[in-house]
Amino acid sequence: MAFAAGCIMLASCGGAGGNLLSGILGGDGTSVAGSALGGVLTSVLGLDKLSAQQLAGTWYYAQPGCAFTSDNLLAKAGGEVAASEIKSKLASVYSSVGVSSSNTAFQFDGSNQFAGKLMGVPLSGTYTYDPSSGQINMKATLITLKGYVQGTSTGIALLFEGSKLLSIMQTVASMSGNGTLSAIGELSKNYSGLRLGFDMRK
Repeated sequence: MAFAAGCIMLASCGGAGGNLLSGILGGDGTSVAGSALGGVLTSVLGLDKLSAQQLAGTWYYAQPGCAFTSDNLLAKAGGEVAASEIKSKLASVYSSVGVSSSNTAFQFDGSNQFAGKLMGVPLSGTYTYDPSSGQINMKATLITLKGYVQGTSTGIALLFEGSKLLSIMQTVASMSGNGTLSAIGELSKNYSGLRLGFDMRK
Protein backbone atom coordinates (compact mmCIF):
# COMPACT_ATOMS: atom_id res chain seq x y z
CA MET A 1 0.00 0.00 0.00
CA ALA A 2 2.25 2.64 -1.24
CA PHE A 3 0.88 6.13 -0.99
CA ALA A 4 2.15 9.30 -2.68
CA ALA A 5 5.94 8.95 -2.64
CA GLY A 6 5.90 5.56 -0.93
CA CYS A 7 6.48 2.09 -2.40
CA ILE A 8 3.62 0.31 -4.13
CA MET A 9 4.42 -2.98 -2.57
CA LEU A 10 2.55 -4.59 0.25
CA ALA A 11 3.83 -7.45 2.34
CA SER A 12 3.76 -8.68 5.91
CA CYS A 13 5.86 -6.17 7.80
CA GLY A 14 7.84 -6.47 10.99
CA GLY A 15 9.74 -3.73 12.73
CA ALA A 16 9.28 -1.46 15.68
CA GLY A 17 5.58 -2.19 16.20
CA GLY A 18 5.90 -5.96 16.51
CA ASN A 19 4.63 -6.20 20.09
CA LEU A 20 1.58 -4.10 19.26
CA LEU A 21 0.87 -6.20 16.21
CA SER A 22 0.47 -9.45 18.13
CA GLY A 23 -2.23 -7.85 20.23
CA ILE A 24 -4.22 -6.25 17.44
CA LEU A 25 -4.30 -9.35 15.24
CA GLY A 26 -6.11 -11.18 17.99
CA GLY A 27 -9.08 -8.76 18.09
CA ASP A 28 -12.14 -9.74 16.11
CA GLY A 29 -13.77 -6.30 16.15
CA THR A 30 -17.22 -7.81 16.28
CA SER A 31 -18.43 -5.25 18.80
CA VAL A 32 -17.84 -2.40 16.37
CA ALA A 33 -19.45 -3.71 13.22
CA GLY A 34 -21.65 -0.89 12.01
CA SER A 35 -24.07 -0.06 9.25
CA ALA A 36 -22.35 1.01 6.06
CA LEU A 37 -24.97 3.72 5.68
CA GLY A 38 -24.59 5.47 9.00
CA GLY A 39 -25.13 9.19 9.35
CA VAL A 40 -22.58 11.40 7.62
CA LEU A 41 -22.09 14.16 10.17
CA THR A 42 -18.56 15.38 9.38
CA SER A 43 -18.06 15.34 5.63
CA VAL A 44 -15.76 18.35 5.41
CA LEU A 45 -12.19 17.56 6.37
CA GLY A 46 -10.92 19.49 9.34
CA LEU A 47 -14.18 20.17 11.16
CA ASP A 48 -13.28 17.74 13.94
CA LYS A 49 -9.57 17.72 14.58
CA LEU A 50 -8.15 15.03 16.81
CA SER A 51 -5.40 15.46 19.39
CA ALA A 52 -2.55 12.96 19.55
CA GLN A 53 -4.02 11.63 22.79
CA GLN A 54 -7.43 11.11 21.19
CA LEU A 55 -5.85 9.22 18.30
CA ALA A 56 -4.11 6.74 20.61
CA GLY A 57 -5.83 3.38 20.92
CA THR A 58 -7.04 0.49 18.79
CA TRP A 59 -9.46 1.33 15.99
CA TYR A 60 -11.52 -1.17 14.00
CA TYR A 61 -13.14 -0.67 10.62
CA ALA A 62 -16.84 0.15 11.01
CA GLN A 63 -17.96 1.49 7.62
CA PRO A 64 -16.63 3.34 4.55
CA GLY A 65 -15.45 6.89 5.14
CA CYS A 66 -15.37 9.91 2.85
CA ALA A 67 -14.78 13.63 3.13
CA PHE A 68 -14.55 16.64 0.88
CA THR A 69 -11.58 18.95 1.21
CA SER A 70 -13.71 22.08 1.54
CA ASP A 71 -17.28 23.05 2.30
CA ASN A 72 -17.47 24.59 -1.18
CA LEU A 73 -16.72 21.25 -2.84
CA LEU A 74 -19.19 19.53 -0.56
CA ALA A 75 -21.90 21.98 -1.56
CA LYS A 76 -21.17 21.55 -5.26
CA ALA A 77 -21.34 17.77 -4.97
CA GLY A 78 -24.76 17.90 -3.37
CA GLY A 79 -23.91 17.95 0.32
CA GLU A 80 -24.62 15.18 2.78
CA VAL A 81 -26.74 13.26 0.27
CA ALA A 82 -23.74 12.88 -2.05
CA ALA A 83 -21.54 11.76 0.84
CA SER A 84 -24.09 9.13 1.86
CA GLU A 85 -24.35 7.83 -1.71
CA ILE A 86 -20.57 7.58 -1.96
CA LYS A 87 -20.45 5.61 1.29
CA SER A 88 -23.10 3.26 -0.06
CA LYS A 89 -21.08 2.60 -3.22
CA LEU A 90 -17.92 2.08 -1.22
CA ALA A 91 -19.69 -0.38 1.08
CA SER A 92 -20.36 -2.63 -1.90
CA VAL A 93 -16.76 -2.34 -3.12
CA TYR A 94 -15.30 -3.02 0.31
CA SER A 95 -17.58 -6.00 0.80
CA SER A 96 -16.49 -7.49 -2.53
CA VAL A 97 -12.84 -7.48 -1.47
CA GLY A 98 -13.48 -8.62 2.08
CA VAL A 99 -12.89 -5.49 4.16
CA SER A 100 -14.34 -6.09 7.63
CA SER A 101 -13.90 -5.13 11.27
CA SER A 102 -12.17 -8.45 11.91
CA ASN A 103 -9.40 -7.96 9.34
CA THR A 104 -8.95 -4.18 9.06
CA ALA A 105 -7.77 -2.28 12.14
CA PHE A 106 -5.03 0.02 13.38
CA GLN A 107 -3.49 0.61 16.79
CA PHE A 108 -1.65 3.81 17.69
CA ASP A 109 0.26 3.72 20.98
CA GLY A 110 0.65 7.48 21.48
CA SER A 111 4.46 7.15 21.23
CA ASN A 112 4.75 7.01 17.44
CA GLN A 113 4.45 3.25 17.10
CA PHE A 114 1.61 1.65 15.16
CA ALA A 115 0.45 -1.83 14.26
CA GLY A 116 -2.46 -3.04 12.25
CA LYS A 117 -3.84 -4.98 9.35
CA LEU A 118 -5.60 -4.12 6.12
CA MET A 119 -7.77 -6.86 4.61
CA GLY A 120 -5.82 -9.26 6.80
CA VAL A 121 -2.35 -8.08 5.70
CA PRO A 122 -0.33 -7.15 8.83
CA LEU A 123 1.52 -3.85 9.09
CA SER A 124 3.66 -2.33 11.83
CA GLY A 125 6.13 0.51 12.19
CA THR A 126 6.25 4.16 13.17
CA TYR A 127 3.91 7.06 12.55
CA THR A 128 3.88 10.84 12.74
CA TYR A 129 0.71 12.83 13.27
CA ASP A 130 0.06 16.58 12.98
CA PRO A 131 -3.11 17.48 14.91
CA SER A 132 -3.30 20.94 13.30
CA SER A 133 -3.67 19.54 9.77
CA GLY A 134 -4.88 16.03 10.53
CA GLN A 135 -2.08 14.57 8.42
CA ILE A 136 -0.74 11.15 9.39
CA ASN A 137 2.21 9.26 7.90
CA MET A 138 2.59 5.58 8.75
CA LYS A 139 5.90 3.97 7.81
CA ALA A 140 6.36 0.20 7.83
CA THR A 141 9.24 -1.86 6.48
CA LEU A 142 8.16 -1.81 2.83
CA ILE A 143 5.33 0.65 2.79
CA THR A 144 4.34 4.23 3.62
CA LEU A 145 0.75 5.36 4.11
CA LYS A 146 0.10 9.08 3.87
CA GLY A 147 -3.37 10.16 4.83
CA TYR A 148 -5.59 12.25 7.07
CA VAL A 149 -7.42 11.66 10.34
CA GLN A 150 -10.53 13.44 11.56
CA GLY A 151 -12.97 12.93 14.38
CA THR A 152 -16.47 11.63 13.73
CA SER A 153 -19.54 11.24 15.91
CA THR A 154 -18.61 7.61 16.60
CA GLY A 155 -14.81 7.54 16.41
CA ILE A 156 -12.35 8.54 13.70
CA ALA A 157 -12.11 8.60 9.93
CA LEU A 158 -8.82 7.49 8.32
CA LEU A 159 -8.86 8.96 4.83
CA PHE A 160 -6.68 9.09 1.73
CA GLU A 161 -6.75 10.82 -1.64
CA GLY A 162 -9.09 8.74 -3.82
CA SER A 163 -6.49 7.68 -6.39
CA LYS A 164 -4.04 6.68 -3.67
CA LEU A 165 -6.60 4.52 -1.91
CA LEU A 166 -7.37 2.86 -5.24
CA SER A 167 -3.70 1.96 -5.79
CA ILE A 168 -3.40 0.58 -2.29
CA MET A 169 -6.50 -1.56 -2.34
CA GLN A 170 -5.80 -2.88 -5.83
CA THR A 171 -2.41 -4.06 -4.60
CA VAL A 172 -3.91 -5.78 -1.57
CA ALA A 173 -6.76 -7.25 -3.62
CA SER A 174 -4.32 -8.73 -6.14
CA MET A 175 -2.50 -10.49 -3.31
CA SER A 176 -5.69 -12.22 -2.25
CA GLY A 177 -6.98 -12.96 -5.75
CA ASN A 178 -9.85 -10.48 -5.63
CA GLY A 179 -10.96 -8.43 -8.62
CA THR A 180 -10.15 -4.82 -9.41
CA LEU A 181 -11.49 -1.83 -7.55
CA SER A 182 -12.31 0.39 -10.50
CA ALA A 183 -15.36 1.80 -8.71
CA ILE A 184 -13.08 3.71 -6.35
CA GLY A 185 -11.30 5.24 -9.32
CA GLU A 186 -14.59 6.32 -10.85
CA LEU A 187 -15.70 7.95 -7.61
CA SER A 188 -12.46 9.90 -7.28
CA LYS A 189 -12.81 11.13 -10.88
CA ASN A 190 -16.40 12.23 -10.43
CA TYR A 191 -15.79 14.14 -7.21
CA SER A 192 -12.65 16.24 -7.35
CA GLY A 193 -11.34 16.96 -3.88
CA LEU A 194 -12.78 13.78 -2.41
CA ARG A 195 -10.93 11.72 0.18
CA LEU A 196 -11.90 8.13 0.81
CA GLY A 197 -11.10 5.56 3.44
CA PHE A 198 -12.47 4.08 6.63
CA ASP A 199 -14.67 5.18 9.50
CA MET A 200 -13.27 3.40 12.55
CA ARG A 201 -14.39 2.74 16.11
CA LYS A 202 -12.77 1.41 19.26
